[in-house]
Amino acid sequence: MIPDPLRLAIALLPIAVYCLLIGVVNARRRPFLTTGGCDLAALGAALSGLVLIGPIELFRPEATRIEFGRYVWLFLLLFYWLWVWLAVLLTRPRMVVYNASIDELRPVLSEAARKVDPQARWAGDSLALPTLGVQAHLESFDLMRHVSIVSSGARQKLEGWRALSAEMHNQLDELPVRPNPRSLGLFLIATALVAVCMARLLASPQEVAQAMGEMFLF
Repeated sequence: MIPDPLRLAIALLPIAVYCLLIGVVNARRRPFLTTGGCDLAALGAALSGLVLIGPIELFRPEATRIEFGRYVWLFLLLFYWLWVWLAVLLTRPRMVVYNASIDELRPVLSEAARKVDPQARWAGDSLALPTLGVQAHLESFDLMRHVSIVSSGARQKLEGWRALSAEMHNQLDELPVRPNPRSLGLFLIATALVAVCMARLLASPQEVAQAMGEMFLF
């Protein structure tokens, strides 16, 4: 069953913005480095519309709706973002590098690790920085050409990860790469999602008004 135009826009527009941002990142001629927490928060933002019209609306407490009226959505969104923030805090230390293959990234990571910890050593795709208390391994997503540097083991020092991240930023600024051709596909997806939402909104103003009444007016 296709949702009404308003709920469809709420669900799809955050995903369109996410696709657009990832497309811009992959169209650059420099890799883009971010933390695992920021990457997870961005994904949480992209899925917020789906969660809002799905589980949140489905299981919205009736007593809460009567008590707070239209403002109940603010509390429900806050509740959702508290869960996202909790997931960010509990996730293992991780860095994500967009628009770089594992072969391009490994020499850069080796140089950055050597500068912050002369005792750094590799074992396959695993990297240990004993002085800084960092143990990590590489996970590559070849389809979209990005690599995650993920912590290995529970004993990690956040100060060591911050030092490695800062040096990685410096090293990646000097690494030219070709734009990822799949960024065009992300732009097309974002454009298609926005076009579908706008077409439905403009074609059915009465349905939009009715949906707004159902969701926000009591």
